[in-house]
Amino acid sequence: MLKAKFSPPRMKSVAVAFMAVWLAVFSAAGAVNAAGTAGGEWVDNPLGLEVSSAILIDADSGQVVYEVNADEPRPPASMTKLMTEYIVLEEISKKALTWDEIITVSQEAASTPPDGSQIYLAAGDQHSVKDLYIAMAVGSANDATIALASQIGGSEAGFIDKMNETAKELGLTTAHFTSATGLLDTTIISARDMAKLAQTILAKHPEFLEYSNLQKYKFRERDKQPMINWNWMLGANKDVKNFKQFAYEGVDGMKTGYISKAGYTFTGTVKRGDTRYISVVMNTRSKEARFGETAKLYNYAFNTFEKKSVIAPKTVVETLEKTKIKKGVQKTVPIVTESDVTFTVKKNVEPKIEMTGHELMSDSELVAPIKAGQKVGTVTYTYTDDEGKKIDKTVNLIASEDVKKGGWFRLFFRGIGHFFSGLFDGIVNLF
Repeated sequence: MLKAKFSPPRMKSVAVAFMAVWLAVFSAAGAVNAAGTAGGEWVDNPLGLEVSSAILIDADSGQVVYEVNADEPRPPASMTKLMTEYIVLEEISKKALTWDEIITVSQEAASTPPDGSQIYLAAGDQHSVKDLYIAMAVGSANDATIALASQIGGSEAGFIDKMNETAKELGLTTAHFTSATGLLDTTIISARDMAKLAQTILAKHPEFLEYSNLQKYKFRERDKQPMINWNWMLGANKDVKNFKQFAYEGVDGMKTGYISKAGYTFTGTVKRGDTRYISVVMNTRSKEARFGETAKLYNYAFNTFEKKSVIAPKTVVETLEKTKIKKGVQKTVPIVTESDVTFTVKKNVEPKIEMTGHELMSDSELVAPIKAGQKVGTVTYTYTDDEGKKIDKTVNLIASEDVKKGGWFRLFFRGIGHFFSGLFDGIVNLF
C-alpha cells in the first residue's frame, strides 16, 4: 500500500496564505462598514451618525442645532427635485402656471431613462400640473419632473439654467445643478444649502406640505396601484404595517434620494407644538438607515432643546423707545420690534442672551408722513451657548403709530426755532 507523503513546510505556507486571504476579506468587509458606503466615507461625530454630511436647523430662525461636515458639496440625488418643486410653486404664485393647467408631455420627458422612479409617461399624454407635481413630490417620478421642467424652461437644459439662477438668488453658494431630477452625479450641493432651500420652501410656500405629506396617490384611473410616498418616516404612517417602524410623530416632508455616488439621502421636516426642524442626511447606509439617522437627529433635538423668547413681537426695547423724524406733526415716533427674538437653547440651562447692537435710520431718512409698521432700524441680540458659540438674531424696529406730515405754518415756526437755537449756540461757542 502506498502512503501519501506530505510536505509540512508546503502545507504550512498554504495555510498561512489561506488565513491571510480570509483575514483580508474579513478586514475589508469591516472597513467598508466602518468607513461608509459607495457614496463616500462617513465622518466621525458626537451623535455617532453614519453619514458623510448632515445638518439640523430650526425652521423658523434657521439656527443650526447640529451639523456634521455640512459645507461639503455632495450629489443630492433626488433631493434635487426640491429645487424643481420650489420653482413650480414660484411659477404658480406668479400666475405663470396654474394647478389645473394641462401639460402635453414632451418627447424629452417621455424619453427619461428607465432607471429610477417614473410614472411611465408617453409623448403626447396630457396631465394637469397638479397631477405631475404630486407624481414628482410623492413618487419622485423623473419623467413627471422633466415634463414640468420642459414646460417652464422650454427644455430640461433651459430649466437647469433657471435652477442655477434661482440658487444664486437664494444664496446657495455650493449648489450647481446639471439635471432637474438629480439623476446626474454632477449636480452638487451642501447639506447646509439644502436645508436653506427647504427652509425657503416652507416659509414662502407652506402649501408644499399638502403634497409632501400624501402617503399615496393614484395618478391614473387605470393604474392598478397608487404611488407610495418614498418618505416612510411620515407621521401618518404610524398605522401602516410596512412603514410604522419608521413613522415619526410630526414628520410631514420632504424628499428622499439615491444614486450610487450620493448614497441614500433625505431632507426631512418635523413639527411638534410650535417647534419645526429641518434635517438633511447625506450618504447613509440604506433606504432604512436614512430614516434611522434622521430620527437620531430629531430625538436629540426634542430631548435636548427648547425655544426661549427674549422679545415678543411689537415690544418696546429699553433705550430704544422712540426715534427722531423730520417734517412730522411730532418730532419723534415711538418704535417697537417687528417680530419676536427667539433662540433654540438647551433645556435646564440658563441661557446667556443679551442685546449686542442696534442701528436707527437718521431723521433725514425718516421724513413724515410715517406709517405704522414702517422700518426705522434694527436691533441685534446674541445668544452664547455653553460651548461659547455665539448666535446672532437681528430683527427690524418699526414705527408703532402713524405720524402725519406737519402743516407749513408749524414747520415754518419750527424752522425759525431751529435757526435761532443754532444761532444762539454759535454765539455761546464764541466765548
